[in-house]
Amino acid sequence: MEEWLTTYEAAQVANYHPDHIRKLVRAGKIKARKWGQSWQVQRDSLLEYLRKSEMQGDRRGPKRIDNS
Repeated sequence: MEEWLTTYEAAQVANYHPDHIRKLVRAGKIKARKWGQSWQVQRDSLLEYLRKSEMQGDRRGPKRIDNS
């Protein structure tokens, strides 16, 4: 079963700013759907994007936050 996250939850998972999550949605880089007035991000799509970005060493855009 698919798991859907709010943009704020997705931002916490990815350690990105919510605005950057919205940019990824608009660019079609992660799957999302409109639910009422808010957007929901497909968790598996987000995790796949993060995995690919890390493998490619994608360093453009906002950096991940280190919560250490």
